[in-house]
Amino acid sequence: MSSAIVTILSFLVTVGVLVVIHELGHYAAARLVGVKILRFSVGFGRALWVRRLGRDQTEWVLGAVPLGGYVKMLDEREGEVPVHERARAFNRQKVAARIVIVLAGPAANFLLALLLYWGLFIAGLPGMKPVVGDPPPDTPAAVAGLANGDTIRALGEEPVHTWTDVRWLLLKEAVKREGVAIEIETVRGARVARHLDLSGITKDDLDRDFLGKLGLRPFRPNAPAVLGRVLPGSAGERAGLALGDRVVSIDGRPLGNWFDFTGAVAASPGKSLRLEVERQGRRFELRVTPDPASDDARRGRLGVEAGAELRSEYERMTTTVRYGPLEALYKAAHKVYDLSLFSLKILARMLVGDVSWKNLSGPITIADYAGQSAQLGWITYLGFLALVSVSLGVLNLLPIPLLDGGHLVYYFAEIVKGSPVSEKTMEIGQRFGLALLLGLTFFAFYNDLNRLFTG
Repeated sequence: MSSAIVTILSFLVTVGVLVVIHELGHYAAARLVGVKILRFSVGFGRALWVRRLGRDQTEWVLGAVPLGGYVKMLDEREGEVPVHERARAFNRQKVAARIVIVLAGPAANFLLALLLYWGLFIAGLPGMKPVVGDPPPDTPAAVAGLANGDTIRALGEEPVHTWTDVRWLLLKEAVKREGVAIEIETVRGARVARHLDLSGITKDDLDRDFLGKLGLRPFRPNAPAVLGRVLPGSAGERAGLALGDRVVSIDGRPLGNWFDFTGAVAASPGKSLRLEVERQGRRFELRVTPDPASDDARRGRLGVEAGAELRSEYERMTTTVRYGPLEALYKAAHKVYDLSLFSLKILARMLVGDVSWKNLSGPITIADYAGQSAQLGWITYLGFLALVSVSLGVLNLLPIPLLDGGHLVYYFAEIVKGSPVSEKTMEIGQRFGLALLLGLTFFAFYNDLNRLFTG
């Protein structure tokens, strides 16, 4: 299956699951307090599929535009309601009941993320051990005294087990532009404390490889460029490369290790390269032209895998982090809380200009990440689904009219003033909310297209 098809299907599944869960939250809460449901729609626009089910003959609809959904409830503000059904109208419910119905949508997204993270923490999350490679001179990692082979054990007060942990915790600290205590284990087994300066991270760096700017990069084994499996139909097979070949040089430049080899190939899509190859003690030359990578045409690809020595080194560098059911539940709850709080902090820093608006993503970026995570396996995809579910829950709680958070503002105002907000005030708020959401959507699409065409 092509990567484009995987991306499209993964995006549709992601949006479908998150929208259904969100709207089911509203639906379940509304049914619980006795409100009549007229329609449950996944997607907007022209109805592709409609069924009427249940005692109330609720319409279950699949819309043509799969970018959201809604639950339509009986409401006197939207049309005539028979006298015998007025008690089941949304607008007739007590303000506390309306708050519960509105909160139930985002709460369902948070609950989904909690369950997903809980399952993932029990099943085990694979990752690379945070062993550091040689930091470039004058980078914060080099100044802090980190050296090749050091293992990062903690950042601040938080223990870390994988590079994913390191990146997440450093991202939270980097937005503060300060510094962080880092505990490392040296190659000799000693535990020492270091201080990593983060003041040089700019707001644009957060949307790029900020770990690289800090000088933090994974340890790379010094394994020779010995080939493992050569994929059928690949550029490597067409050139005559075979299992066990050792690439000695490229265009006359000697290769120190496997990464020199892959770096030269990646930098040469569509360019003919002269390889000196050693096979069973005999050396010879051949020509090879790397194909452009399917996910990035600017990167070359031969379609060859690393040999057994490098694979065994990487197996030694991998780990799986898992917890028992109770500890996993605590970790999952903490993860959801942590992500939610960080999302709000990032939004606040965007508003004051401390974080670039380039970090705002739209459906194209989400589709791209959905496809990438799906191709990496179900564990990675479910982690991505949980992350987006948290983001959707936070987004809907923002105090913007048209979103759930905007409705909550109206209801809390009603509690304070003792009567519902006027129709005119709500209409003005709806127009303002629509304009704001359209502006954010346009900006997110712009960022998506910018990433797509500039990388």
